[in-house]
Amino acid sequence: MTNRRVLISGASVAGPALAFWLHRHGFTPTVVERAPQLRDGGYAVDFRGASLRVLERMGLLAQVEAAATRMGGVTYVDGEDRPLVVTPASIQSGELEILRGDLSRILYDATKDDVEYVFGDSITGVLERGDGVKVTFEHGEPREFDLVIGADGLHSNVRSLVFGDESRYRRDLGYYVSIFTVPNHLGLDHVGRFYNEPNRTIGVYSARDNAEAKALFWFGSPPIDYDHRDVEQQRRIVEETFGGAGWETPALLEAMREAPDFYFDSASQIVLDSYSRGRVALVGDAAYCAAPLSGMGTSLAIVGAYVLAGELAAADDHVKAFGAYESEMRGFVDACQKLAQGNGKWFVPPTRGWIRLRNLNYKLLPYLPWRKVIEELPLKAGNAITLKEYAAARV
Repeated sequence: MTNRRVLISGASVAGPALAFWLHRHGFTPTVVERAPQLRDGGYAVDFRGASLRVLERMGLLAQVEAAATRMGGVTYVDGEDRPLVVTPASIQSGELEILRGDLSRILYDATKDDVEYVFGDSITGVLERGDGVKVTFEHGEPREFDLVIGADGLHSNVRSLVFGDESRYRRDLGYYVSIFTVPNHLGLDHVGRFYNEPNRTIGVYSARDNAEAKALFWFGSPPIDYDHRDVEQQRRIVEETFGGAGWETPALLEAMREAPDFYFDSASQIVLDSYSRGRVALVGDAAYCAAPLSGMGTSLAIVGAYVLAGELAAADDHVKAFGAYESEMRGFVDACQKLAQGNGKWFVPPTRGWIRLRNLNYKLLPYLPWRKVIEELPLKAGNAITLKEYAAARV
C-alpha cells in the first residue's frame, strides 16, 4: 500500500472521522488542529440516511444515540411569548440529533489511541514534490507526508493555500447565524421557542438534558465584511443587528457576553470543480459545505470521510482514489446543497406577511396532501448515495 502517511487539517467532525477510517484501512493519519484543545459546545447537528449507516459501520451509532438531544418540536411565539404554531420535531432534528461538541468528543475518543493529534498548530505551507508533500507549520517543524487532506471547514486553510482564495468558491445565501450556550432560564424541556421579526429569527432550545440551552440568532443581510477570527467584532455585529428586538432578545444578548462557545458565520456553500489538487484533497465543509440551512453538513462530513478513506484503500494510487471519491460524492453533494436553496425565507421570513404565511403553512401542514413529500425531502437527500462495502468497513 502506498501513500500511507496522511496529514489531516481539522479536528471537528470530518477530520477525526477520516482518521478513524484511514487507521482502520492501515494508513498512518496525523490530525493537526488550530485550536489548543478539542472544541466543546456548539450547535445541534443532524444525521439522516446514509450517515447513520456509516456510524453503524464505525461501531459508534449506540454512543451517538446515547448522547442525542432527543428534541421535541419548536414553538414559534409572539413578542409576549404566546404560542403561534408548533413545528414537528422531524423538521428540526432529522433522524438523529446531537451537539457538535459531543460528536467531536465521541470521534476523538474513538481515535486518540491510534492517531497522532497535534493541537495548537496550523499549516502555513504545502509544497508537493516528487512522491510526497512537504508541510510547514506555524509552530512545529516541517514534516513530510504522502497526502494532505483539508477537513478544516468553510474557511479552510488548506483550500486557501492549495486551491486559491475562498471568494472563488464560496456562494453566500444571504444569511448570517450566531449560536452559543446560555442558561436554560425559560425552563425548556427538550423543546425550543423561536420568535420572528422581519428578517430576524431569535430562538432558544434546551440542551444536554435541559442543563443548559442554546441561543440562536439568524438574520438576512448583504455580504458583511468581517474577520472570521475576530470574535469581539462578531459579537458587535449581533448586538447591532438585534438591538431593539423584542421577546427574550435582551436577556439572550446579555448572556452572549459570557458564552464560552460563541459562534458566528455566514450561511454559505462551497462549490468546487474538483475536490483535489495533486496530493491534496478536501472533505466535509472544506470541500462541499452545504450551509446550515440544509441540515446536511454533518451527514456530508461523515459520509465523505468514509468514502475518501475507502477509495484510498481500494486504489493503487491517489489520483485514482481522489477521482473515485469525487465521482461517488458529487451527486450526494448536489442533493444536499439543493436543500438549503430557498429555505431561508421560511426560517428567516423577510416581512410580516412572510411570517404569517410561514406560520399558516405550519398550522395546515398536518392536513396538506403534500405533507409527506415535504417531510421526506431531507431523508431523500440523505439517502442520495449508495454506500460501497469497502474492505475493513465493518467492525
